[in-house]
Amino acid sequence: MNNPILRTKHGAVAVFTALSLAAAASSQAQSKLSATDLAKLAQNPVGNLVSVPLQNNTNFNVGPQNGTQNILNIQPVYPIKLNKEWNLITRTILPLVWQPGSAPGEKTTFGLGDTQLSGFLSPSQPGPGGLIWGAGAIAQMPTDSNGLGNKNWGLGPTAVVLKLEKGNPWVYGLLVNNVWSLSSDERGGAYSNFLAQYFINYNFPGGTYISSAPVITANWKAESGQRWTVPFGAAVGHIFHLGRLPVNAQVGAYYNVVHPDNGANWQMRVQVQFMFPK
Repeated sequence: MNNPILRTKHGAVAVFTALSLAAAASSQAQSKLSATDLAKLAQNPVGNLVSVPLQNNTNFNVGPQNGTQNILNIQPVYPIKLNKEWNLITRTILPLVWQPGSAPGEKTTFGLGDTQLSGFLSPSQPGPGGLIWGAGAIAQMPTDSNGLGNKNWGLGPTAVVLKLEKGNPWVYGLLVNNVWSLSSDERGGAYSNFLAQYFINYNFPGGTYISSAPVITANWKAESGQRWTVPFGAAVGHIFHLGRLPVNAQVGAYYNVVHPDNGANWQMRVQVQFMFPK
């Protein structure tokens, strides 16, 4: 199998299948968590939880033709217990991209984007006051097709810190990373991309919650006036069950108060997260 696109597709299917089988087995012995507990667990980026989130982001008024871009992120999360004190939380983002044409009459391009894999080393137990943290590395892999990414591998640091207390309806924190290209020889050239996502959640009894989790990005290689995308918005979510399987569903909207000239001015986000608590 020499085609990199086919290798990526088969790899994604294999990862998804392995996670589903492992999670299905673990669900037989899962503890009976309340809907509120499940919501707070889903809001912890380094929680000890196998899950498969499917996050769809629709970006409006993209490019010179003010087209609509759609990105479906397949984001499996798999925690690995290293010992009684430490976990390694792996988070993968595999994007499927629908890119609008940049000239009159140009059709939408569909394909894979670049895959990102993050690994967070995190204490297995929260610290004083419900303080939770994780730190590690993020790698970017050139899995794109149809010119929807950069052909250079990337690497950088990533970290997350949050506050999650039992009995407290608030969950809030910050996740950051920066990815630098390892070379500039292939298509796309060198890159240095920053991401910061703060998240604020308020949980109501019964598994309903409101959330704000905008993704702030900066392209350090762009001109100074074209670097930043800064959204502002909110979402509402709810935990429900498909049989014994907990599902976290969320819908929200974000307005980009700062964005590059050809960047989207607002975004709709819809997410379905299949959860497999232990």
